[in-house]
Amino acid sequence: MELFQIENLTFTYPNEKLPAIRDINLSIEKGSFTIICGETGCGKTTLLKMLKNELRPFGKLEGEILYEGKPLIGMDKKKSVQEIGFVFQNPANQIVADKVWNELAFGLENLGTPTAQIRKKIAEMASFFNIEDLFRRDTASLSGGEKQLLNLASIMVMEPKVLLLDEPTAQLDPIFRDNFLRLLHKINQELGTTIILVEHHLEDALTLADKVIVMGFGFIFSHDTIINTCQLIKSNRDKFPLISNFPTSVQLYNSLDCDGECPLNVRQGKQFIENNFSNKIKNLEPKAPLLSSEKIISLKNISFRYSKNDPDILDDLSLDINKGEVLAIVGSNGAGKSTLLHLIAGNLKPYRGKIVIQGKDINKYKNNELYDNNLVLLPQNPDDLFVFDTVKEELLEMKGSIPSEEFSIRLNEIISDLKLKELYDKHPFDLSGGEKQKLALAKILLLKPKIILLDEPTKGLDGIFKIHLTEIIKNLQRKGITIVLVTHDIEFSAMVCDECALLFDNSIINKATRNEFFLNNSFYTTAANRITRDRYNNVITVDDAIDIIRRNQVL
Repeated sequence: MELFQIENLTFTYPNEKLPAIRDINLSIEKGSFTIICGETGCGKTTLLKMLKNELRPFGKLEGEILYEGKPLIGMDKKKSVQEIGFVFQNPANQIVADKVWNELAFGLENLGTPTAQIRKKIAEMASFFNIEDLFRRDTASLSGGEKQLLNLASIMVMEPKVLLLDEPTAQLDPIFRDNFLRLLHKINQELGTTIILVEHHLEDALTLADKVIVMGFGFIFSHDTIINTCQLIKSNRDKFPLISNFPTSVQLYNSLDCDGECPLNVRQGKQFIENNFSNKIKNLEPKAPLLSSEKIISLKNISFRYSKNDPDILDDLSLDINKGEVLAIVGSNGAGKSTLLHLIAGNLKPYRGKIVIQGKDINKYKNNELYDNNLVLLPQNPDDLFVFDTVKEELLEMKGSIPSEEFSIRLNEIISDLKLKELYDKHPFDLSGGEKQKLALAKILLLKPKIILLDEPTKGLDGIFKIHLTEIIKNLQRKGITIVLVTHDIEFSAMVCDECALLFDNSIINKATRNEFFLNNSFYTTAANRITRDRYNNVITVDDAIDIIRRNQVL
């Protein structure tokens, strides 16, 4: 039975010439699990919000959406709130209460549910989600992963028929991401809830879905099963540049000349390689980074807590970062990664220890000396950087005292690199998540810094732009710029970093070169390494895997 029926749907935002989505015809079956994927800004989030009356953006709407055979626009508000749940990308944006138990009860209270029934429902849901130990906690004290879990639980307590999720794992660490996705699968399978998930990171998500929708330029390119979608991609490679969004096993299958069924996960990827290729050539020559010996950032025995009575977020942490290096810092949600970046940026101060930036104690920098053509921070939430009504105004704001001709050259280069020209007249808050990330990055690059701190820079970005961002970072590195990035995106960090550090138990417990780090981990490593590690050596990225496999003859 069809839950949603979308007919000839086209939507155009105000003051825009081209529609954000166009000619959408789509059926979503009741009880199905559907993934929507596509390049940044292709209309995925717009399409998803069309299915929730309260979130539908203002603009020109053509066509019709039916929910259970009736027009969605005329749906009763209470029914819409109860039956159609929505989980956003940013966990903090959805929480309204100060206590976990109050957040769980909030929706039911607004629906007029009797108190006794509320208590029973939230007790059952807290048990189902295994969050009993969070029940009395302040919501502000939760990690990003815990907040997203709470968002999901607070929606599910109202027993919705359909769950809409807009990149809910974008800010989750690899282990929490996997657990969150497994929970979605459990909700779909055991409760029969229809799930429509917008997602860029398909490594763990793809095999959970019944159908995959591939979007581009506002259109739907494909709506089919996983296997059929993967076969379609292989036979139409030029039309599907977003293969880099798909799992590593799918990327390998599409890059190697082999027939048969496409592997969808690590286990199937291992079998695919073993069944089709020899391993006479086992070793891929490791690429050792050329690191400067000059320390540009040094943290010595840093300890930090947010208030006197709170536990330490960081404790006795020491870290040296060399000039011109790209360092990735990984770790679980709530480990203190963003806090560490804000300490380096001078936004927070440790209660013990010393921070030295370019040979100078951070406390001795006066006025804006620390930031003037020196150090910049791209925050986790790019909205924090936006104050104007258009992308153009946001960029021109950065001119300051820079001579006009020099600024114009710099601006044109960055607009071209980040592909922002077509967004020039848009309001920053009308941009997709990935487009916001690009705009925020453009703003900090206009400052021509020597040190760049990036907090989750790939959040909301498609696979194509991640590859492009890798090239941008490498070009900055060649100019001698030092880059420190905090990320949950293991595949991206493996492509871009010289060294990687793991933050655990309030301190850095492992800092090693790219190869030393990723080749010796089970979970904080890439899918390419997990697929090939029993057969080939020194493989980290998809390109590494393709390189060594092609050197081996087909069986």
